[in-house]
Amino acid sequence: MTDDWRQDRIGAALRGGNPTVLRRLKAGFAAIGDVQFLPGYSVLQVDDPAVQRLSDLPRPRRLEFLADMDALGEAVERACGRLDPAFRRVNLEILGNTDPYLHAHVWPRYDWEPPELVGGPVWLYPREHWSDGSHALGPRHAVVRDAVDEELARLTSPG
Repeated sequence: MTDDWRQDRIGAALRGGNPTVLRRLKAGFAAIGDVQFLPGYSVLQVDDPAVQRLSDLPRPRRLEFLADMDALGEAVERACGRLDPAFRRVNLEILGNTDPYLHAHVWPRYDWEPPELVGGPVWLYPREHWSDGSHALGPRHAVVRDAVDEELARLTSPG
């Protein structure tokens, strides 16, 4: 499989060709992050690539997106808490500085993180953490990926 989906993540998700997608939610796609230096890192991507900011959505869709972000955050919290006793909390962020479409980051945080980084935003991690192949999403992340997806299914299933 080529990495062409990275050029159009939402379009690829809509076509069923984005391999990071965990599942379709009401206003977007829950996806496992490309980098996993903090295992369980996930992203909620809006389902319309033309939507650049939260305020672009009509209020009902905006609330659906925020509810999806909440569900993904809770799923990551439950999964990572079950898999790693050093799990601390999740950080939820909507930034929009790099990718031009609305998306939210869900970062699990752990007690084993370096003390100078654990209390700050993940963006303070050295650049190598983002590009180091040893942190790239791969088959070894299947357990955390499946755990997040299972929790998300529980949280979003009707009834």
